[in-house]
Amino acid sequence: MKYIFDVDGTLTPSRQKIDPDFLIFFNSFALANEVYLVTGSDRDKTIEQITHLLYCNCKRVYNCAGNDVYEGDISIYTNPWTLPLDAREHLNEELLASTFPVRTGTHIEERPGCINFSIVGRGANQTERLVYSDWDEIKNERRNIAERFNEKFPEMYAHVGGQTGVDISKKGCDKSQIAKDFMDGDVIFFGDRLDEYLIGENEIKFATKLYKKKKIFYLIDFEKKSSKPLNRIVSSENASKLNKSEIYKLLKLGLN
Repeated sequence: MKYIFDVDGTLTPSRQKIDPDFLIFFNSFALANEVYLVTGSDRDKTIEQITHLLYCNCKRVYNCAGNDVYEGDISIYTNPWTLPLDAREHLNEELLASTFPVRTGTHIEERPGCINFSIVGRGANQTERLVYSDWDEIKNERRNIAERFNEKFPEMYAHVGGQTGVDISKKGCDKSQIAKDFMDGDVIFFGDRLDEYLIGENEIKFATKLYKKKKIFYLIDFEKKSSKPLNRIVSSENASKLNKSEIYKLLKLGLN
């Protein structure tokens, strides 16, 4: 069994450090199982969140939505893509047009193979991030920004990412790209959103919603999605709400 975990909102609060007690448990789990991480954050930020020890205890870490891949301290792959100038200008226009009143700087964050665009900015503190997140739930600003971007730049792909951002990459280079590395055997994926990560907008039509002990899961039929299907990929819509004991039981049961 292979276990793939998102980081922000699943193993840690968004852009925050992992809980110390959970870190002890998860380190042991990573040593005893085949664990992979996939995150939109870069390597330095991920290590800051989960510690260098846990980072290296995972079999492989897909940073920057799979565009910067590491096994421990060894670089496996880096995507050289950068944001074109016309797309950058478009995002600056979106920044000027937004009615959200707070700006904290670093609105376009360059990462290997992708960028993160944020109206409130990467300099926002946790309170400012929460305020924007609540505002965005009402206004749907990030989803609208992503839809306009995708319509104007069909060779790229933008989608809501994390708590305050929009992740943008070359089409086919979002988090779903790592699926090609998991074409054999059973895979369980833990994430905090249905509309991104391995289960993206293109996968929603293949998803069957399942309920287990009042938790929601999504079963993806890769027989329809791929000629070399995964046996199983499961995403929990609310894994961030599971406590340590619940996650342990779920892993131990393997969803059986």
